[in-house]
Amino acid sequence: MRFSDLSIYLQKLEKTASRNEITQILAELFKKSTVEEIDKICYLVLGQLAPNYRSIVFNLAERMMLQVIAKAYGRDIEKVKEIYKKVGDLGNISQKLSRSYEGSVFSVTEVYNHLLEMAQDEGQGSQERKIEKMADLLSKLNPLSSRFVSRIPVGKLRLGFSDKTIIDALSWMETGNKSKSGVLEKAYQVIPDVGLLAQKVRKSGIDQAVKNMKPEVGVPILPMLAQRIKSTKEMIEKMGLVFVEPKFDGLRVLIHFKRGGQDDFVKAFTRNLNDIREMFPELTDIGKYIDAKSVILDSEAVGMDPEMLKLADFQTTMRRRRKYDIAQKAKDIPLRFQVFDIILKDDKNLMDIAYSKRREILADTIKPNNLLVIDEKILTDDPAVINKEYRERIAQNLEGVIVKKADAYYVPGRTGWRWVKMKEEESASGKLTDTIDCVVMGFTVGKGKRAVFGLGQFLVGVKDGDKFKTLTKVGTGLSDEEFKKFRKQMEEYKVKDKPKEYEAEKIYTPDFWIDAKFVVELAGDDLTKSPTHASGFGLRFPRLVGFRNDKAPEQATTLKELQKLFQMQKM
Repeated sequence: MRFSDLSIYLQKLEKTASRNEITQILAELFKKSTVEEIDKICYLVLGQLAPNYRSIVFNLAERMMLQVIAKAYGRDIEKVKEIYKKVGDLGNISQKLSRSYEGSVFSVTEVYNHLLEMAQDEGQGSQERKIEKMADLLSKLNPLSSRFVSRIPVGKLRLGFSDKTIIDALSWMETGNKSKSGVLEKAYQVIPDVGLLAQKVRKSGIDQAVKNMKPEVGVPILPMLAQRIKSTKEMIEKMGLVFVEPKFDGLRVLIHFKRGGQDDFVKAFTRNLNDIREMFPELTDIGKYIDAKSVILDSEAVGMDPEMLKLADFQTTMRRRRKYDIAQKAKDIPLRFQVFDIILKDDKNLMDIAYSKRREILADTIKPNNLLVIDEKILTDDPAVINKEYRERIAQNLEGVIVKKADAYYVPGRTGWRWVKMKEEESASGKLTDTIDCVVMGFTVGKGKRAVFGLGQFLVGVKDGDKFKTLTKVGTGLSDEEFKKFRKQMEEYKVKDKPKEYEAEKIYTPDFWIDAKFVVELAGDDLTKSPTHASGFGLRFPRLVGFRNDKAPEQATTLKELQKLFQMQKM
């Protein structure tokens, strides 16, 4: 397929707001693609070059892309900057300045390979080489192609859909509906690579493509997540015999290990599929604690406060994610990994084995040590036992308990009544029974002292399909220093117009919109029905609990979960 033809589809997608129409446009596009190029098309329409977990990034800031555009079209850099201030979009500038119509000769694969080569260029002088190569590519593309290609290096393609829509489109391509989206999504949860999945579907059809999809060491799996139920009596009614385990305020980490020759293979993935292995030097020698050739372990990384001889809070633990002074941070904030599940052992898939059996396998796999610590557990079908265990864990300054169905399989995502979290009791505090993870959609500059920071309140929303819908504005919970820091972080993601995946009434229009990048954890007194917020709900007295850098926007609280929370507070 020629890249100019792909650009026509990108333009259609950009102009379309309907999720169903987007799905059908993608299905038509996929039908016209070959097996060899469909994976590349999937990545490109998402504004990427690879699945998220491979972390292939350009490291080209917008100011550098302005240099690229000036060089590509022989324009003065100051003039380009001036246009950018008015237009606010790199794609619009490129399309406006482009005069070349030779782009039709480039195939999708050729453009993709050019971009991949640039992204992987490292070392001394790499930035200059990237600018040179990117300018050369843009100068040879037609105006419409340059519109979309110039946005990709800075992560601002913004077509308003996610991997989930591509999964629906693959089903539509074969069946003319979304009837096979479920089986495709199950396969994607095990190997979260839409490009690879699309290639398999294009080659042999959906039924064959999803066969034998199993976890692999080195490829992150989407983690299993807990539901919410307010009553312990209801927990037992829905789940029967359960394990009750402590809930730690840590960072969810899936540890991948494979025994090698001289060096063992070790990876550590967060719940949003980022590889943060380099931030955990402790994991280098974990082979001595593992009685297996290969494992995938599910765990919670919990920081320790050496001075207070107790567990650190989440924000302290998250300081370990810094990219610099890692060795010093490891000394300042030592970690232990609370291991509670095993997904693979010796290359055998354990996902379809009962949790009680997986716990037995886990106990046989991890040798006693102080780094990989297996969670304590109680097996019960008595609501009173759950309540007692919960109160004891709260007294220990833990978050509460996780209640797990004893015979549950490992099912990625938040489905069914397999895991349930029990945190703050509403009866004890009169507050909302759980926190809400929201996406920051925009911000106001503030008045008075806040005007100095350039940040008064930020607008947040919850996820509903591929959309983010407003819930509340937040202006409390941050220190002055944190306000300044967050304002600086948001600057890079400011956009001129409201992103097409956002739903917000005009009265909530912020001074600046930002791309969906930041997830924050909010507490509040209660949820209320709202006729003005796009989610249909408002949050009374919202307070920022912390930044959830371990979560992607796609993992924010969903509207369906919000509706459950609303129902629970009335019980």
